[in-house]
Amino acid sequence: MSPAPRSTPPAEGWQAGANPAGRGRPAAAQPDDVLVAARRQFTAEQRIDVQAIAAELGLGRATIYRWFGSREGLIGTLLLTDCTVLFRRAEQRANDATGAHRVLQTIDGFNRKLMTNNAFRAYIELEQRAALQVLTSAAGTFQPGAVALVTALIERAVNEDGYQPPLEPATLAYALARLNEAFLYNDAVIGLSGDLDVLHDVLAALLGIPHQSR
Repeated sequence: MSPAPRSTPPAEGWQAGANPAGRGRPAAAQPDDVLVAARRQFTAEQRIDVQAIAAELGLGRATIYRWFGSREGLIGTLLLTDCTVLFRRAEQRANDATGAHRVLQTIDGFNRKLMTNNAFRAYIELEQRAALQVLTSAAGTFQPGAVALVTALIERAVNEDGYQPPLEPATLAYALARLNEAFLYNDAVIGLSGDLDVLHDVLAALLGIPHQSR
């Protein structure tokens, strides 16, 4: 049976600096306008300032909080939106791989792009423990979204490549996502000291890839 076609990723977000400045105040600002304004601050390596965004868009802060729940909710939504783009582009680059290798190459490629992104590194270094909470809280926006992305990737490898994961896809995805957090974000508080090569090998082991074939 021929493998099913793979999806094409959307346009890039803050990770490529693709964020044209708005022209004047929108007639009626929407949640997407708030994300654009927040992305502009994020890309400039500034602290995201809800008060400034509200003033720029002619909104009350209460409106932004109603849409996103909190400042942390806004940041989590922004990060998930743009990391989804980055993740899908990593999967496209892994297009020649199949099964577990497809999953591994996608996650590893995503990790390496993310951890060399200046805006993301600046956010981690500027906000430290608050950033760690945004990125790793199961009650937030980012972590459940990240697990869902990995779950869908594993399921595509199952359906399109015949991959037989060692665990149920959602459970395996949760373990892989939490492993990423341990290597990337927890160490980030003390200077982004995660070892991506070691992380690659541990991810491979969880995916069931024999050491000699990595």
